[in-house]
Amino acid sequence: MSGTTEHLLQYADVGIALDTFPYNGTATICEAMWMGVPVVTLAGTTHAGRVGVSLLSATGLSRFVAKTEDEYCKIALKLVQDRDELAALQSRLREIMQNSPLYDAQRLVSDIENACLGMWERWCAEQGRGHGDRHEMT
Repeated sequence: MSGTTEHLLQYADVGIALDTFPYNGTATICEAMWMGVPVVTLAGTTHAGRVGVSLLSATGLSRFVAKTEDEYCKIALKLVQDRDELAALQSRLREIMQNSPLYDAQRLVSDIENACLGMWERWCAEQGRGHGDRHEMT
């Protein structure tokens, strides 16, 4: 058995994951959710402290994002105490992730293309060049 497999199998012993702060996890959040472990995160004020917010929001699980340390504890405690919700969530987390924007590569590429084209068009407009051909980058 590989080290990665052994590592991921350890999630079977975890009921919920408490995200770190002020620096959120990234791979650990995705690993936990992929392995059926719900994550509770605390929204920070920096990029590093808001990764959990982004990942949980993209999967429709923003109810597990806390704004304060007190709320963080309350969300985690409520989830641990509601065994039915916890079990239901654990059984669906991988499917939730697969159906989220996190796993929609086509949408991501399209969004990046549109953002780049939008920035190009704004730059052209600021330069007085008008919009011109959307695909002409000279």
